[in-house]
Amino acid sequence: MKSYKLGLIFGVSAYSIWGLFPLYWPLLKPSGSVEIVANRSVWTLLVCLIALAISHQLRTTISLMKNLVITLKLALTSILISINWLVYIWGVNHNHVVECALGYYINPLIIIAFGVLLLKEKMRKLQWVSVGIAAIGVIVLTIDYGRPPWIALTLALSWGSYGVIKKQLNIPALQGLTIETLLSLPIYGGYLIFLAQQGNSHFGQKTGLTLLLIGAGVVTAIPLLLFNGSGNRLPFTIIGLLQYITPTLQFIIGVSIRHEKMSTGSWIGFFIIWGALIALGMDLVKSSAPSNDRIAEFK
Repeated sequence: MKSYKLGLIFGVSAYSIWGLFPLYWPLLKPSGSVEIVANRSVWTLLVCLIALAISHQLRTTISLMKNLVITLKLALTSILISINWLVYIWGVNHNHVVECALGYYINPLIIIAFGVLLLKEKMRKLQWVSVGIAAIGVIVLTIDYGRPPWIALTLALSWGSYGVIKKQLNIPALQGLTIETLLSLPIYGGYLIFLAQQGNSHFGQKTGLTLLLIGAGVVTAIPLLLFNGSGNRLPFTIIGLLQYITPTLQFIIGVSIRHEKMSTGSWIGFFIIWGALIALGMDLVKSSAPSNDRIAEFK
C-alpha cells in the first residue's frame, strides 16, 4: 500500500506538472518558439545526462546507440517530439491553450486508432464507441472554428506516432529522451550558436530569462522522472486515468486564466469529446488487458 500511495503521488505530480506547462512557456517571451524548443532540448539533454550518471545508466544508454536500428528509430522520434514541442509551445504562446488541451484529450483515442491500423490490435466495443464519439466532437469543433483544429490534431498525431515507435522499441523513457535530444543537439545547438552570433539570442541578455530558458530542461525532465517512478508502482489502468489530469488543467488555464473565448459550438464539441473519454475510462476500468498499456506509457 505504501508503494501504491507513493506511485499515486508521483503520477499525480507528473501529470499536474505537464498540465501546468501553459503557465511556464509564456514566461520565456520574447524568445520565439524555435529558440525556446532549442533551449529546452539542449538543457533537457544536460539534465538527463546528470540523471543517468547518478543512476549509473550512462554506459547502458551509450550501448543502445551502437544499435543502428534503435538509433534510426530514435532519430525519427526525435523529429516527432520536436514537432510536438514546437506546435505546443507556439500554440500556448499564441493563445491556443484550449486547442492544445484538445490535442491531449483526443491523444488516447488517436493511439487506440494507431493500435488498430498499425499494430493490428482489436478494439473492444467501448473503444469503438469512444473513437466514434470523439470523431463527431472533432467535426463539431471544425465547423465551429471554421477550420480543422490543426494544432490539436498535430499534437495528437505527432505524440501518437511517437508513442507507437517508442512502444515497439521498449526503451526506458529517460534513456530514450537522452538519445533523442543528443541526436538533435547538432541542429538545436547550432541554431543557438547562430542566434548568438547574429546578436538575436535572448539567452544571457537578462538573468531571469536566462534562468527560465535553462529551467525549460529541468521542467521537462522532472515530470518524466516522476512518471517513471509511478509506472513501477501503479496499475496501467490507474495511470491511464491519471493522464486526463494534464489536458484538464490545460483547459482550465486556457479558459479561466488566459480567458480564451469558448463559443457555444466549442462547448458542445468539448462535451462530446468528454463523453468519449468517459466511455474510454469505463473501458479502462472494466479491463486491464495489455492493450491498455499503450495509453499509459506515452505521456
